[in-house]
Amino acid sequence: MHIGPYRLKNSLFVAPMAGVTDRPFRVLCRRLGAGMAVSEMVSSNSLLYGSEKTRRRADHEGEPEPKSVQIAGADPRMLADAARYNVDHGAQIIDINMGCPAKKVCNVMAGSSLLRAPQLVARILEAVVGAVDVPVTLKIRTGWDRQSRNGVEIARIAEASGISLLAVHGRTRCCFYEGEAEYETIAAIKAAVSIPVIANGDINDPVKAARVLRETGADGLMIGRAAQGRPWIFREIDHYLRTGEKLAPPSRAELYAILMEHLQNLYAFYGEHLGVRVARKHIGWYSKGLPGGAAFRHAINAVDGVTEQRRMLETFFLDDAGLAA
Repeated sequence: MHIGPYRLKNSLFVAPMAGVTDRPFRVLCRRLGAGMAVSEMVSSNSLLYGSEKTRRRADHEGEPEPKSVQIAGADPRMLADAARYNVDHGAQIIDINMGCPAKKVCNVMAGSSLLRAPQLVARILEAVVGAVDVPVTLKIRTGWDRQSRNGVEIARIAEASGISLLAVHGRTRCCFYEGEAEYETIAAIKAAVSIPVIANGDINDPVKAARVLRETGADGLMIGRAAQGRPWIFREIDHYLRTGEKLAPPSRAELYAILMEHLQNLYAFYGEHLGVRVARKHIGWYSKGLPGGAAFRHAINAVDGVTEQRRMLETFFLDDAGLAA
């Protein structure tokens, strides 16, 4: 798959998720099989350009190319300015968020609330595409609610505006993450446009991934929540799509090694004090479903230091499994 001049190693995308897809997570998912990862959402509000949080979200130092930054907002001029700013600071692809269902985003007419205003969507896309000389991609949902699914209309606007690739979460905004993803709407969107379409929603194992590709005709897949605590899902899906065979899940020792690599990068990226706190949610995801996981999570969430956090992880993942030696 290509996005502009960039050739991806496969068509598996890490979904941009606020508070999750920071640089350490993106790098890890790319190493474990993802062909592409998009940054966390960055506000188009120019007042936030200098904030530490915004700088971290757009930090791609040492990250594999292409480097994609997702921007969000509702004003065409401000989004165009944000696109230029991020390109000037190293972004090689700009992604526009029209899929976020969060109330605080939709209440300011950004994210998926824009799907209710197709004319504004067109102005935004044309402004951003015209502002930068890098590929611009778009993330949407199938519509605002089940009575106003207009994903096909938005997709046609995107193609006419010069969008290079379209990712579609198979739910409306009002569905949030409830119910099952509606792959038939993604199929209709794919049939309506010639630009690449990426299917997103409820893709949680290799067999499901293959089925979604068949049912939608999509050019690729975007995986979000299923990669939390399971970043190796990308290599599992990639292997299955290429060979029809399932990979064995990682051993507990490999799981521990992946987790420690992830945490070490979190400590380096955020600093030890904040890194320990950011690590807690990832530790929760990695330990989910393991024997004794609930009690372990309760205990480790009370720990504030890197040394103690590492010690407890080694004990839980290795000593209890008889692998420490």
